[in-house]
Amino acid sequence: MASPASAPGPLTVGKLAALAAVSANAVRFYEREGLMHAPTKTESGYRLYGPEAVQRLRFIKQAQHSGFTLSEIQALLQLRDQPSSCCTDVRTKVIEKKLELEARIKAMKEMSRALDQLIADCSNDSRPVEDCSILAALSRSDQGPLR
Repeated sequence: MASPASAPGPLTVGKLAALAAVSANAVRFYEREGLMHAPTKTESGYRLYGPEAVQRLRFIKQAQHSGFTLSEIQALLQLRDQPSSCCTDVRTKVIEKKLELEARIKAMKEMSRALDQLIADCSNDSRPVEDCSILAALSRSDQGPLR
């Protein structure tokens, strides 16, 4: 795959998408969301992108793979594009994201333990569904989260 520096001249949306390993629809979506700058159209109606657009798309995809939402990516791109920003600003955003992900992981582990308990409490027999211990436990309103 060619690097943005070796990308030959202006790129159509299709060529840009191929170089960044995304679809043309993804490029258009990111433009609508304000993550990509939409270049003006040529007389023939094509939008032509520079090689920096490849890097921007790759940045967006990598940030998504790291768990950032589109609005969080927008904030990171704004920091990147703002000359007065510094690395500490970016680091703070990444720390916030990591803490958020760790909290979500903790909550999911608690949900998994609750499901383990439901499974363990089920006798796995052929009783009618109205006698199912799992459904009964999920129907109780007098208790907090299952433990």
